[in-house]
Amino acid sequence: MHTNSRLLFQKYAKQYFLPGMKVLEIGPDAVPSTYQKTVSDSSILWHTLDLRVDPSLTYRALSEYEFPVESGSYDVVLSGQVIEHVRQIWVWIQELARVCKPGGLVVTINPVSWPYHEAPIDCWRAFPEGMRALYEHARLDVIFSHWESLEGSAHQRHIPGRSAEWQTPKMRFAYSVLGLFGFPIERAYDTITVGKKIYNL
Repeated sequence: MHTNSRLLFQKYAKQYFLPGMKVLEIGPDAVPSTYQKTVSDSSILWHTLDLRVDPSLTYRALSEYEFPVESGSYDVVLSGQVIEHVRQIWVWIQELARVCKPGGLVVTINPVSWPYHEAPIDCWRAFPEGMRALYEHARLDVIFSHWESLEGSAHQRHIPGRSAEWQTPKMRFAYSVLGLFGFPIERAYDTITVGKKIYNL
């Protein structure tokens, strides 16, 4: 999890998480996750799923593309910083759509500017046009897809890269000094996409 992902979620996605909903989060950073703590609504039933063995998770995925979850189970299916680590994203997105209720939402946040980082693999960077095509392939009606950086900085000039908390101390110091002289500061850009499931899969 990095700052820009949390900020994008708070600005664009939090509004869709309503009291009494059932939510499935794919690949949470913790239990409870950063997104769940951002929503902070105890009436929402918030389930989690990942490939890793972890007793705090609700489900362990059978594979990247197979979840032990009944079709049409969740009002919202959410993933953040997962898509880049999935090899066949066109297969994966269909599984997210399958477990979403008709009329429910699929929400993804994925890096655009982040350097290569394997966990254990790193495959994709996707802009809104790519995410729209992916959602449409899964028969999800795109409500919103946008890429930007919301990370604050006292410096006006910036370049796509990593969030400050993921930079080395030396790099953060260098940017803080160089930024005073007009050099661009590195910060993260991500794409957030929200789509509605119209059809049964």
